[in-house]
Amino acid sequence: MDQSPSLAETQHQSVTFPGGLTLDCGRALATVTVAHRTYGTLNADKSNAILICQPLTCDQYVAEPNPETGKPGWWELMVGPGKPVDTDRYFVIGTNVLGGCMGTTGPRSPHEDGSGQPWGTAFPQVTIQDMVRAQKLLIDHLGITRLFAVVGGSMGGMQVLAWAALYPAHVFAAVPVATASYHSAQNIAFHEIGRQAIAADPYFYAGRYWSEGVRPERGLAVARMTAHITYVSEEALTRKFGRKLQNAEGLSALGDQFAVESYLQYQGSSFVQRFDANAYLTITRAMDLFDLAADHAGVLSAAFRGTKTRFLLVSFSSDWLFPTAQSRAIARALNHVAANVSFVEVQSDKGHDAFLLDEPDFHQTLRGFLAGCAEHAGLI
Repeated sequence: MDQSPSLAETQHQSVTFPGGLTLDCGRALATVTVAHRTYGTLNADKSNAILICQPLTCDQYVAEPNPETGKPGWWELMVGPGKPVDTDRYFVIGTNVLGGCMGTTGPRSPHEDGSGQPWGTAFPQVTIQDMVRAQKLLIDHLGITRLFAVVGGSMGGMQVLAWAALYPAHVFAAVPVATASYHSAQNIAFHEIGRQAIAADPYFYAGRYWSEGVRPERGLAVARMTAHITYVSEEALTRKFGRKLQNAEGLSALGDQFAVESYLQYQGSSFVQRFDANAYLTITRAMDLFDLAADHAGVLSAAFRGTKTRFLLVSFSSDWLFPTAQSRAIARALNHVAANVSFVEVQSDKGHDAFLLDEPDFHQTLRGFLAGCAEHAGLI
């Protein structure tokens, strides 16, 4: 892969908070910048706001082209006029998470030591809860006292759960999708393979690759390829690729590729053009550290005791990264404290990524849940 010194330096819409933020690790950031985008119109009493929480490698560009890649917003199927998250009705907010690389404070940001150099691997370890606290700074800045809904899938779903646990009075409805209350040992293992691939890249330079004018592109690409396998099901890979070769000539030479190999290599090479390796290390570790029950003496239900938030939990039948059993465990914890909770397992053979794809049953379920909540909240 061609080496280039840095990702494109796009000026993202953002707000900087000079009061900073104290992190779960005990360290404090002197200032915090939160990059965000909004869609739709905030109503007069600021009661129609929906926060969309970012999955691992997504960003704030939920429903519009990404300015760095030119690709459509990562959830344009779901968010927009007349769509399940209807921007004709709701004011939708997307943010880049703390530790990210699309404008929010993270490893690519200038270090607080005044050197003008990026934080790199010196950036403090953040948690999912830290990400949520940074988002809360933005929500307060916008003058929103209670979010109508917080919605997110995968790592975004972890943020939804953290919002409901940290700020129950500020969340009317919560929709954690294809997620869990903790990251499993298997998922941590996959992340560690990716992190080791990045660290082993000769262009990593102990996380100071920018000083050498290079990036650990091969290692980051392998990390992405490994992770992407976990996002799809065996059925989906078989249906799309099977054992097809990239060309139709058969195994005539050692250079012949299976179509699935070419697909994964494309996923890896395109990813390195839009994501920072140190940010990837930071965010994957934040996912690994997430364990909501551990924050409440090992009792998951205690995280939601007394909550008035309405919950919709959604899982997908072929998702082996965050299987349905993990969503059921959250539903049981919510039932234990008599929370208002609905649970739906969507039948799909698309795997974990189903929440990002065209799944009509999921779309109808979310549309109906939000409409019901809007009625109860007096929005319609």
